[in-house]
Amino acid sequence: MYPIRCFTCGAPIGDKFEKFKYLVDSGVPISKAFEILGVTRYCCRRMLFTHIEYIDDIINLDVLYMKRKYKR
Repeated sequence: MYPIRCFTCGAPIGDKFEKFKYLVDSGVPISKAFEILGVTRYCCRRMLFTHIEYIDDIINLDVLYMKRKYKR
């Protein structure tokens, strides 16, 4: 679950996240990826650069918790 809008300025960034991730995984330097996507504000760059996917970990913890809760 990546952010849809920048928390600081409110600019839409959700449409850029998948492209940013693809470019960085392809070996493009992060600064060049920002230039390609047209992300110029530091706050928006921060949102893309520092985002970490936690949803898979949260789901695994919830499943583990439910197993322990109902185990007898």
